[in-house]
Amino acid sequence: MADTLTGAEHDPAARVPGFPMPRAAGCPFDPPPALTAAQQEGPLARVRLWDGKDYWLLTRYADQRAVLLDPRVSADLTSPGYPLQAPGSGKNDIGFILMDDPEHARLRRMVTAPFAIKRVEALRPAVQTIADDLVDAMLAGPKPVDLVQALALPLPSLVICALLGVPYDDHDFFQENSRILIKRDAAVEERTAAHGELIGYLDELMGEKMTHPGDDLLSGLVARVESGELSRLDAAQMGVLLLLAGHETTANMIALGTLALLEHPAQLALLRDTDDPKLIASAVEELLRYLSIVHGGRRRAVLADIEVAGQLIRAGEGVILPNDLANRDPEAFPDPDRLDLTRDARRHVAFGFGVHQCLGQPLARMELQVVCGTLYRRVPGLRLAADIAELPFKHDGSVYGVYELPVTW
Repeated sequence: MADTLTGAEHDPAARVPGFPMPRAAGCPFDPPPALTAAQQEGPLARVRLWDGKDYWLLTRYADQRAVLLDPRVSADLTSPGYPLQAPGSGKNDIGFILMDDPEHARLRRMVTAPFAIKRVEALRPAVQTIADDLVDAMLAGPKPVDLVQALALPLPSLVICALLGVPYDDHDFFQENSRILIKRDAAVEERTAAHGELIGYLDELMGEKMTHPGDDLLSGLVARVESGELSRLDAAQMGVLLLLAGHETTANMIALGTLALLEHPAQLALLRDTDDPKLIASAVEELLRYLSIVHGGRRRAVLADIEVAGQLIRAGEGVILPNDLANRDPEAFPDPDRLDLTRDARRHVAFGFGVHQCLGQPLARMELQVVCGTLYRRVPGLRLAADIAELPFKHDGSVYGVYELPVTW
């Protein structure tokens, strides 16, 4: 029979830690120590969010995957008990990733085709050309250089702009507003304004595509609007979601992954000295597991009583599933705090799991493989041009990374 342990709200003397938790100084790649301690203590813990309420935290890989597959658990942030990310985030202005089936599946299917593996692989030569051109420009310019601005940010931005049909000349505009949306402590008014700017921009762009459609994803959404399958606002929200997710996450993985490799020179040497696509693909999966840059924890509301690791979680309660912690579970990945590019890390949950797993993961994988197979081989003397302790890490964002990464060679 499941236990019915009470939460800290029934025991005022119990100390419930706040979430998210701070990282340890000098350990920029590891989960916060308090999270690791919670995992060592047991499969579940209680944490307190900004709203003063307590929620269940799932610490283990297997339990997180099971819950993400459970139809009694909802991704809809309007469901009772959903652990909201921040004040003012109780309205779904992102789109289908915060919906449940069948509506989630209906909308997701509208944008699945461009991210299919075969379609993505067809883009690889073009992405390789982009990577080579960016590295050429970097090598021809002055040193040191900020790798974020020279490579990490422009590569995925150029690619997602081409897929969506968004002019890359507007990248400063959408990147600045995207940064505000993923900044954890941004004021409600600031976040609302940034979202409104992006919605307005995409809506205007879709208006142009109604007159002059192209062979791009936004033109496809416009066709859905014209056929009555999709509202214009929903189409604009989907465009914002794809634009945001299509460059922010991959850009941060490129920069943070490079930093992690520079701090692990033996692992970096494996990539610098190889052109083996299998090793490069393995390295990408291990970097995704090791870094797991989406650090707010996946959030879910429980619709009906469930049991997790012998603990009863009641309908109306919320659960948080930190994927960075699941990817450091020693029961799933032996010696999980060691970066090992030869490890088989393909079962990681950096992209989530179940029906809501990341739509764009084939594209992200391919872009990361291109970078890992190009940058370190072409710039064999690449090294950090600053003290790692002085780097500006994104501790304030829901997507982790570095704001700047000065490198030289």
